Amino acid sequence: MTAQAPAATPNLDRGIIGNAGLAALIDDQGGLDWMCAPRMDGDPVFCGLLGAGEGEGDGDGCWRFRLSGQRDSSQSYQRNTAVLETILTDDEGNRARIIDFAPRFVMAGRIFRGHSVVRIVEPLSGTPRLTVSLRPRFDYGLQRPEVTRGTNHVRYVLGPQLMRLTTDAPVEYVLSETPFLLEHPLAFILGPDESLSDHPMAIARRFLRDTRRYWLDWVRSLALPADFQEVVIRAAITLKLCSNEETGAIVAALTTSIPEYGASGRTWDYRCCWLRDSYFTVQALNSLNATRTMENYLVYVSNLAAGSESGYMQPLFGLGLERSLDEHIVPGLPGYRGLGPVRRGNAAWTQVQNDGYGSVILAAIQCFFDERLPDMGDEGLFRRLERLGAEAEARWNQPDAGLWEFRTRAEIHTHSALMCWAACDRLARIARKLGLTPDEARWRASAERIRSAILEQGWNHDRGCFVATFGGDEVDASLLLMAQTGFIAAEDPRFLATVAACEADLRFGNHLYRYRRPDDFGAPETAFTACTFWLIDALVRTGRGDEARGIFDDILSRRNHLGLLSEGVHVESGELWGNFPQTYSMVGLINTAMALSRRWEDVL
Repeated sequence: MTAQAPAATPNLDRGIIGNAGLAALIDDQGGLDWMCAPRMDGDPVFCGLLGAGEGEGDGDGCWRFRLSGQRDSSQSYQRNTAVLETILTDDEGNRARIIDFAPRFVMAGRIFRGHSVVRIVEPLSGTPRLTVSLRPRFDYGLQRPEVTRGTNHVRYVLGPQLMRLTTDAPVEYVLSETPFLLEHPLAFILGPDESLSDHPMAIARRFLRDTRRYWLDWVRSLALPADFQEVVIRAAITLKLCSNEETGAIVAALTTSIPEYGASGRTWDYRCCWLRDSYFTVQALNSLNATRTMENYLVYVSNLAAGSESGYMQPLFGLGLERSLDEHIVPGLPGYRGLGPVRRGNAAWTQVQNDGYGSVILAAIQCFFDERLPDMGDEGLFRRLERLGAEAEARWNQPDAGLWEFRTRAEIHTHSALMCWAACDRLARIARKLGLTPDEARWRASAERIRSAILEQGWNHDRGCFVATFGGDEVDASLLLMAQTGFIAAEDPRFLATVAACEADLRFGNHLYRYRRPDDFGAPETAFTACTFWLIDALVRTGRGDEARGIFDDILSRRNHLGLLSEGVHVESGELWGNFPQTYSMVGLINTAMALSRRWEDVL
């Protein structure tokens, strides 16, 4: 294999392509270095983001196009789509363009989302010389595939699955990584081991045309704010790419084990469906009129509820409804910047987190009230949700790991109790809408009982604010959601005092920590971007809109070059850390833009 120039220090300057079934990350040089197959939570066939395979050189686990003498690159999305363009320039001024996408379009009355990646490479000026390097791995970086070639394709045996690259480029040059003149556009289609029905370029161009049309139509249907439209469009597309349309699940992020910061050991697998995170994603997309994700997600959680005899819901599940997601250290990958360990699975599935019941019911409530939906919520769905409400009634005052998923301590978390209150409160509202008067009375009484207890036990009289745990004396960022969930009015002095306490204890400049109390790994070193958005929401609700706008402008400047955010920001360096892209963070962009935007009447 041809040696490559040493890579720059890895960062999160990456774009995403996908189709709500497959997703891939592409760096700012056009290198595809993260893609799992056959599902978004599967074995990464491209794993370069987390380091080359053990004992191997740079470039393993990546798919790169590189110009001889390459000196520069630029990158952008085609407007209002998930089609990514990267332009490469060599030291003689020759230029080439890479067009990357995953096919998604309407075909024969249904959505076609082929499990494939399409890459078109074309000369823009001069006579660039191109090197193609395609080095997939499997078994989490431990194994190289068997490779066989055909006239116009290469077959890769990646453990139990086969993948085929079909191309009109010289196959010999691809396999030997030999530089060659890029004299005309070339198509590369990597997907299942199946023959194409037409010439690779004809397929690639048709898929590109139809995929662009799909995304343009999807964006056109969004109910956008007057301001920050590009911010919201990119965030909405990104959230769509984090959904698994086949099952309705939504991943918290597309990656595993990108550290929360440095050598902290805080490396988690976020390629799972958290009930909590999914609620926030559904809520944000609903606000934009993109309700199909909610409809698909309700099918997913209905299956989860049907599979639970008692009504108990663990906090996270696999994309295919898997309940056992045992956590393992992966030996074959050193980790992002060598900062392991790399993990597969997440032990949080074994935890008790009592906020999930409210999360599911909050995600479902719109389907009972939104007359635009072809299939609105009915009494059958209400009865299924009641099983979750019964768990909330029983668990609201029981110790749990909380939304921050503490691994070595359990307490009665105010936020968990709050979400159990929300479960009962929303069930009462749904029952009223359906005319189920006895059920409304039952759930309203439960909600009032839980609310009274939170007001008493979640309040610290010495500090004069709500606190993170019953009987505790510390705050955490989840308390900022009390007004957003409707538990307490934003102008209530108790909420105002709680906002002030969160700012005093958790705010660092324009960033907010989720908590400051040391946990299993010590004190957190990065601000949790979702929490900063929660602060902005609280500031807007309490009449501090100008200040909220200043913080939002700061966060916008922290996005990568394509408008994407990871889990957190290091408060001193401003660098993005944590799994990427983080749905929590992209949700915050949408919600905040909607809250801070001017009205359309004030713009037109």
